[in-house]
Amino acid sequence: MADPLSLLRQYHMNQKEIVEKDDNIIFGEFSWPKNVKTNYMMWGSGKDGQQKEYYTLECLLFLLKNVQLNHPVYVRHAAAENIPVVTRPDRKDVLSYLRGETGTSANIDKSAPLEIPTQVKRTAEEPMESVPKKPRYEENMLQKVKDQLAARLDAPREASVTINNIKSLSEAMSVEKIAEIKAKRLSKKRTTIKGHDDIEMQSELRTMLDYDVEVTADIVSRERQWRNRTTILQSTGKQFAKNIFAILTSVKAREDGKMRPPMPIPSLTPKPSIAAKPAVPQQERYDRYKQPGYNRYDQERLNKEETEGFKIDLLGTYHGMTLKSVTEGTQPKKPTTPAMSPSMTPNAMTQNKLGASPMTPVNKRTSRTPIIIIPAANTSLITMFNAKEILQDLRYISTEDKKNQGGRRDNEILVQRQRNGVSVPYRVIDNPQKLSLIDWERVVAVFVNGPAWQFKGWPWDGNPVDIFSKICAFHLKYDEQRLDANVAKWAVNVIPLSRTKRHLDKAALMTFWEKLDVYIGKTKPYLRY
Repeated sequence: MADPLSLLRQYHMNQKEIVEKDDNIIFGEFSWPKNVKTNYMMWGSGKDGQQKEYYTLECLLFLLKNVQLNHPVYVRHAAAENIPVVTRPDRKDVLSYLRGETGTSANIDKSAPLEIPTQVKRTAEEPMESVPKKPRYEENMLQKVKDQLAARLDAPREASVTINNIKSLSEAMSVEKIAEIKAKRLSKKRTTIKGHDDIEMQSELRTMLDYDVEVTADIVSRERQWRNRTTILQSTGKQFAKNIFAILTSVKAREDGKMRPPMPIPSLTPKPSIAAKPAVPQQERYDRYKQPGYNRYDQERLNKEETEGFKIDLLGTYHGMTLKSVTEGTQPKKPTTPAMSPSMTPNAMTQNKLGASPMTPVNKRTSRTPIIIIPAANTSLITMFNAKEILQDLRYISTEDKKNQGGRRDNEILVQRQRNGVSVPYRVIDNPQKLSLIDWERVVAVFVNGPAWQFKGWPWDGNPVDIFSKICAFHLKYDEQRLDANVAKWAVNVIPLSRTKRHLDKAALMTFWEKLDVYIGKTKPYLRY
């Protein structure tokens, strides 16, 4: 169904004429009163429980006519003619939508009730713009018939035809002449269009369409809109978030196995002695396999004595053993990974992760200074030029401004952060290729620029998903800037900054330190922070 706002936009973009007649505004064959309300909401209405207010069609049309005037002059002219005005906050958005610069607007309420337009019947002097001019075949045909009849009446009468002077066709013409006339008539009949029949059919079709339009207009004039395709989807009895999300959550939990009772996790560590276990009969073992909770990986339920006399440890492993111990047949107890504690050094943890023996002596004292990695690209908001101002002074300054002030680019920066009255150092770099395996244990934060090639050559195969599960990731962007597609799908903390309002920088950048403190205290408490 046509609405006044869309037709006003269409006619204004196509530079079609909009007719104002009496108290109505006419768009072709549709007409609305001047004070009809569109579905464009006024600025500030509909918020905090306020009633929604909409601009009228006359108000928007008056703005398009006086768009060249300044806003104060436009307001005075509208007040003089007693027409509502478009407020200054809505002026730019309204003009952008009506001119076709934007496809839609956030202020357009698609659920607003719309008034049914009135069908306009055009006279002969006012033809419809949308319908091209066509000749009236029935009137032309009627006039032609009248002219032919008048010509026949005015013509002199021919001699009367009597039965006596009628001759047969065979006597008047030869057989060859008759055949030639028949051939010409048949050829002319094949190539000639019956215009009179087409005119009659088109005239009947035109009459049927006119009758259909009149009947439809009468029905539409008595219609009242009750629901549209937007309001029909809105439900007042059920809430989507409360009802549907609960069902989806239960389905997901059932698929993940959370609804099933937890099974006991089998211990994979080898037992010191397996000869003390009593033998289990064959029938009982077979019954165990038939139980619904049987797991074929639950190998400790098997009888370890069925090795035909060979001393085979079914749960043994060669992990952490040297070649000499394997060839000699000794099987030392598998070393267990020590639990993470604040007193444990990152050097020992790195060696354990790499598979080294825990008995390796730690000769060199490792640093406990956390490391922060920033992008090396100049397109990033944080670089080696302005990293100290952003992280230490909590004040954003662009890289270009820092270069104009004579700033230098250092390979590494030591940022001092004041926490609980103590200055804590943080090492900031943009080239992670120089880090050793022990240094990677001190990496606590990384600033993401967007492209995935930023992590080329990193540990964990350079996979951003694995990297962000072990390192806290952040992304700096302007608040009006669109979020990068890669950043949107990664586990990254986005910090928006204003392009001009510098007094908001401290509050935004403090969130970086707050999230980083929580991350270090949870995953790497052995570092200084």
